[in-house]
Amino acid sequence: MRSYQPDLTPPWKRSAPVPEVPAEPDLVVEEVSTGFCGAVIRCEKTAQGPAVTLEDRFGKHRVFPMEPRGFLLEGTVVTLVRPSAGGPVRPARTASGSVAVPGARARVARAGRIYVEGRHDAELVERVWGDDLRIEGVVVEYLEGVDDLPAVVRDFAPGPDARLGVLVDHLVPGSKESRIAAQVTDAHVLVVGHPYIDVWEAVKPSSVGIRAWPSVPRGQDWKTGVCEALGWPENTGAAWQHILSRVHSYKDLEPALLGRVEELIDFVTLPA
Repeated sequence: MRSYQPDLTPPWKRSAPVPEVPAEPDLVVEEVSTGFCGAVIRCEKTAQGPAVTLEDRFGKHRVFPMEPRGFLLEGTVVTLVRPSAGGPVRPARTASGSVAVPGARARVARAGRIYVEGRHDAELVERVWGDDLRIEGVVVEYLEGVDDLPAVVRDFAPGPDARLGVLVDHLVPGSKESRIAAQVTDAHVLVVGHPYIDVWEAVKPSSVGIRAWPSVPRGQDWKTGVCEALGWPENTGAAWQHILSRVHSYKDLEPALLGRVEELIDFVTLPA
């Protein structure tokens, strides 16, 4: 029979207990030793003990042992444990992956704005980041192209309390869009973009139910060419509504768009 061995560690050297949190699906945590941040995909038993699989916003999966004090939840050290049937429901997430705030009222609109190129861009941003934008008081407006962007910026008159973020389609070296964006040098304006010809391409093909976005010959209207190549009716408005209906969260979008939108939100909400 084993004899009782008292814990002789001085109280000031003992580790303080940390909360045990059930690893519910979609719970977003950060692994302390690597800094990898992602949403819980599943928990499983392994030969080395329980493990959790996390998925980051770029779709990368990593498996970590569920060790004591092994994770950060919103900045707090926690121990992940296997969820039990009928356990407490974790906080809901917005479509962007942020913690939902039930009953939160929209903040009074900031002077700062985010401009996007067109209505489709604005609808996609609203679809995924709408809840976050309302809480932050950020209004999204759309431009009809970027040809007049320098003049639009001058008319907006950005400043420390009124930052302007601009999302541009097809912002790649050598493009017309990149040359126009380079003309905007105001420190209170951030112009970023994604590499796609149109924001349709920023939706993952798998989410839409296609193998890949088709290549459209130069000189042909891109959206019309896509509809033709995919055998869709040549009604680009209806095609867009179909695409938008397949977007349920940030997981349905390409990383090249995700990072840029979040960068703009951070920029326009910075304290003066």
